[in-house]
Amino acid sequence: MDKRYEVFCLADRNFYETPDRLSSSRTGARVPLFEIAERPAPEGWTSQLAGDWLHFSPEGIPGRRVRPQQGWKIHVSACLDNAEKVAEHVWDYCVPRAIPFKFVPGRRPLHLRNSKYAGRGSSGKFVTVYPADEAEFHLILTELGDLLAGEPGPYVLSDLRWGEGPLYVRYGGFTKRHCVDENGTLVTAIENADGVLVPDRRDPVFHLPDWVPLPEFLAPHLAARNATGTGDLPYRIERALHFSNGGGVYAGTDTRTGEKVVLKEARPYAGLAADGADAVARLERERAALEQVAGTGVAPGVRDWFTLGEHRFLVMDFLEGRSLNSFFAHRHPLIGVEPDPEAVAEYTRWALRILKATEDAVAAVHERGVVFNDLHLFNIMVDPDEQGVHLLDFEAALPVDDHIGQSMAHPGFIAPLDRKGFDVDRYALACLRIALFVPMTSLLVIDRAKAAHLAEIATSQFPSLPAGYLDEAVRVIEGEGVRDGGCLPVEPGDWPASRDSMVRAILASATPDRDDRLFPGDIAQFTEGGGLGLAHGAAGVLHALAETGAERCPEGEQWLLAHTDPPPNGTPLGLYDGLAGVAYVLDRLGHTDRAHALIDTVLTENWQRLAPELHGGIAGLGLVLDRLGYKEQALEAAQLLATRTGEGRRAGLLHGATGPALFFIRLYESTGDPALLDRAAEELRRDLGRCLTNPAGTLVVNDTTRTLPYLGGGSVGIAAVLDDYLAHRPDEAFREARDKILPAARSRYYAQSGLFNGRAGMVLHLARTGAPRAWTDEQVRHLGWYALPYEGQLAFPGDQMMRLSMDLATGTAGCLLALGAALADRPVGLPFLAPAPAAPPGGPTDGPIRG
Repeated sequence: MDKRYEVFCLADRNFYETPDRLSSSRTGARVPLFEIAERPAPEGWTSQLAGDWLHFSPEGIPGRRVRPQQGWKIHVSACLDNAEKVAEHVWDYCVPRAIPFKFVPGRRPLHLRNSKYAGRGSSGKFVTVYPADEAEFHLILTELGDLLAGEPGPYVLSDLRWGEGPLYVRYGGFTKRHCVDENGTLVTAIENADGVLVPDRRDPVFHLPDWVPLPEFLAPHLAARNATGTGDLPYRIERALHFSNGGGVYAGTDTRTGEKVVLKEARPYAGLAADGADAVARLERERAALEQVAGTGVAPGVRDWFTLGEHRFLVMDFLEGRSLNSFFAHRHPLIGVEPDPEAVAEYTRWALRILKATEDAVAAVHERGVVFNDLHLFNIMVDPDEQGVHLLDFEAALPVDDHIGQSMAHPGFIAPLDRKGFDVDRYALACLRIALFVPMTSLLVIDRAKAAHLAEIATSQFPSLPAGYLDEAVRVIEGEGVRDGGCLPVEPGDWPASRDSMVRAILASATPDRDDRLFPGDIAQFTEGGGLGLAHGAAGVLHALAETGAERCPEGEQWLLAHTDPPPNGTPLGLYDGLAGVAYVLDRLGHTDRAHALIDTVLTENWQRLAPELHGGIAGLGLVLDRLGYKEQALEAAQLLATRTGEGRRAGLLHGATGPALFFIRLYESTGDPALLDRAAEELRRDLGRCLTNPAGTLVVNDTTRTLPYLGGGSVGIAAVLDDYLAHRPDEAFREARDKILPAARSRYYAQSGLFNGRAGMVLHLARTGAPRAWTDEQVRHLGWYALPYEGQLAFPGDQMMRLSMDLATGTAGCLLALGAALADRPVGLPFLAPAPAAPPGGPTDGPIRG
């Protein structure tokens, strides 16, 4: 699970939302602010609220010092309880001196910045102060440091600490500038010594650009930072198991005994839970809980407890085994195309055994009067013999008499607010019963009424489950009054009724009054420009509507036109992430002048340094350039790509060599140059070289830690472009590869529903590759496993399946497009991936798929 998504679930119950919008965007409710944030700007000053920062600048102060575009900046750290006082000190210091600053204006957004899974590079930053030069920088550190001495706050990992107080420093940008990094991605930038823009690194570790000298007055502070180490400990840390904003978890060895241990780190004032407890408080809870359940045999034993460099450490037994979540990839029988009945029965027996062992372990914890409080697949360690289990991660555990609810939990297992005490663990056990067969319980966060549907799916797919085995789990999950919702208005395969219902859901979700996005989608839309583009923004939704024959959306088109006049500073340039994709859609909708204006804007940028890829790089831009008549620039893009073969380590349609292959094929179609097909073949072979054949004989992308079948980053995306290549030139190796990839689009189970990373992409591929209709129909039917109602209409969840999404890449618009490709009476497809054309003799029509 991608922990970044959790914080985007706090502000809205239906959609991923920016944390600074702490109530529904439809209510217009205002986020409570600190009293100091309610003050009017001083005379001559301007103030602006941007995201979760409130900026103050002395624009109208006579004789004010001009601030540079980059330099040493000062961050002030604070806790929830002293933040208001710290802000007042900064205000009183900076305003008389005309020093610009910004601060997080409310308790809630500050809490989120310091929460457990907040970004480690930005956590702890409460105030930013912008000195005019090095002399003022030193003066502010000295004077403001004295004023704030003794004030507590989280350590800012990206910065160098000034003394022992709450001031931290780093060299970076003061104004927004952008450049393309080594991966071809548009990022924030600063100038190097030669005046060239380079990435402004914001890693969770202090980094000094190599052309910037360290001021002498910072040298003692850097030496103090480097003096803390683990050399004197009786433990050798060997590898990191996990990182969060609260600290790390490490595997190591007790050098005195040679025994394996686990060391868990807690950073003070950081990694806040919902109840405000920091990582240290939670680690203290974990230690107390482990001591209370000692001797039960279901949890690791406590070995040591110490402080190092203000960080607290708990040392525990190292437990052999594997987390329950890790068994899905190789054991779950629905991953295959046609599950073997005996394998399904064997898995059922295994899962029932593991469930019983987990229930017994939780009962043992309850007997000691402890609520585990955060039970989920990652916190259950299956013993090496797969007969028993241990429970891990007791930092949320509490004595039952002290329990008032959950302060943190996995989204797929989090209990409703009305559950308290042991009932919280019983709810998680009920979710576990379903999740071991259909691992989709994160949908219950959106709609608990989905539990009955998931249980029905599990029962149908695992016929040897004892009769009624999941009935009690459904009753526990649903509780009272839940069955009022949950029913779908239409099945996905009921076209065009399903199209019309999805369109109504998409339009009902629109927020034309907002500037950051029109349609709710993936969290990626909240990066600069994300709300505009094809993958996650308005352009992608409008494309899906147009492709599937829905009525025009004039309000959406006007929103997109208004928000590209001009486009926001820093908007990416590419096909799926930025301006090229917006231009493609606007041109398709008849807004040709704006489309060309956007491409002209792109061409003024240093687009030649973009990554080769389709998603945000040269390949995607080249396709649009060719489509809109910029032939000279399109050929330049092809020449650039020819010199940059082999860049990157990812495979697939969006980020691999397959994207450039698609560009070469389309450019061949418009120019007739056969050398372009030669280049396409080279790129396709490169991506096929990054694939492996799994035990079932299916060709999938080898992503080192996992194998990927998907349209966006997996083998199915490669197969889609193989189809297009084979339409022009026969190639037996490519035909065999395409046939070996086909089963990847026919699995019984996929973790998500989306177009690029889920089942919808498989529907699209089967439809465009000419597979037997029965195969496509089966995937269309199973797409309904993920469907949820929104405003009485058909909708689908986004990535991680914790909230609904309406975007093309992850959500309802992508499912709409895929269903249209399978069911509509008109050609439907992605940009530059229309239904595959007929193949020449000796091509794919001679294979088993199209016959």
